[in-house]
Amino acid sequence: MSAKAHKGGSHHELAAEHHETAAHHHREAAKHYESGDAEKAGHHAHVAHAHELHAIHHGHEAAKHHAEHHE
Repeated sequence: MSAKAHKGGSHHELAAEHHETAAHHHREAAKHYESGDAEKAGHHAHVAHAHELHAIHHGHEAAKHHAEHHE
């Protein structure tokens, strides 16, 4: 596997991990919201959003490596 292909693949894995972590925090936010703890719900929603943004970043990096690999 070329170095460029490897970098793109690792970005896909990292994006997936961040999406999974974001989903976990969304579930935690929902539980806290349902129990009436808006402060904890807000915290988890904020952390989920950060992981979503990080996942998007890795998705863009994977796409960039894919484009470079197929030039």
